[in-house]
Amino acid sequence: MMLNYQKKQNFILSRREYLNLSITGLGVSAINTKITNLKPKLRFGMITDMHFADVNSRGNRYYRQSLNKLTEFVQVMKDQEVEFIIELGDFKDEDSPPNENSTLKYLRRIEEEFRRGAKKTFHVLGNHDVDSISKAQFQSEITNTGIPNEHTFYSFVEKDIQFIVLDANYRSDGKSYDRGDFDWTDSNIPQNQLKWLRHKLEKNSLYNIVFVHQLLDGEGSHFINNASEVRQILERSKKVLAVFNGHQHTGRYNIINDIHYYTLKAVVEGQGTENNAYAIVEISADNNIVINGYRRVKTEVL
Repeated sequence: MMLNYQKKQNFILSRREYLNLSITGLGVSAINTKITNLKPKLRFGMITDMHFADVNSRGNRYYRQSLNKLTEFVQVMKDQEVEFIIELGDFKDEDSPPNENSTLKYLRRIEEEFRRGAKKTFHVLGNHDVDSISKAQFQSEITNTGIPNEHTFYSFVEKDIQFIVLDANYRSDGKSYDRGDFDWTDSNIPQNQLKWLRHKLEKNSLYNIVFVHQLLDGEGSHFINNASEVRQILERSKKVLAVFNGHQHTGRYNIINDIHYYTLKAVVEGQGTENNAYAIVEISADNNIVINGYRRVKTEVL
């Protein structure tokens, strides 16, 4: 049965459930502040791989339930008053066979909910975001605060940290992903974007956090083909603290040449809000990073 996603969601955390989440997020945060010995100068919310669509579950992916999981995220982010929220790609999914109008409806509904989470919202483009629509269509339906709609890779500054968002949704022949005309294992960052990245890292003395959907810390189907070239640029700058991404639903962590590579677990995996997955990232004045995990995400100091 097709659900009416225009109706206002009535999902509300119970007081007991909310207190448990608050204790998980804030209690450990207080401990971690002692570890870094400084109050966090910046906190932002992070979530990924919602794959929202009005379709039946496949395997362990519960597409419809991502909306309620996002509502929980939004409620916690508003209460915690984070500086901004960002989703790391695969925001929505599609029908089988693909239907452009339905895909756009799913995108509009999930964006409507996401936008309630903070005054500043940002997106990373994922491969499923352009499975049956174009990049231009996707970008026209979402808001990256202060960023022109046509920019799929961009940067912004918060509390003296530069945040860089990359777009790896390009084929090996240089063609941008468009309406599913790609193999998801063939992701690349083209030379013009690498040139832009070098410029962004060189033009000031700020430390940097990088966001991208696909992985940079290895080789294989989930990794960007020219990942080693991108890592070399990041390493040479000596100003990159961490790279955050989605795409690989189980999550992972790596550190290569003093840069943290953190893959956040996917929201779409698992039934019910108890299988939700998101985090508040804290960055201290001395640039230590704490992941305050919620639900399936572990709290840890990077």
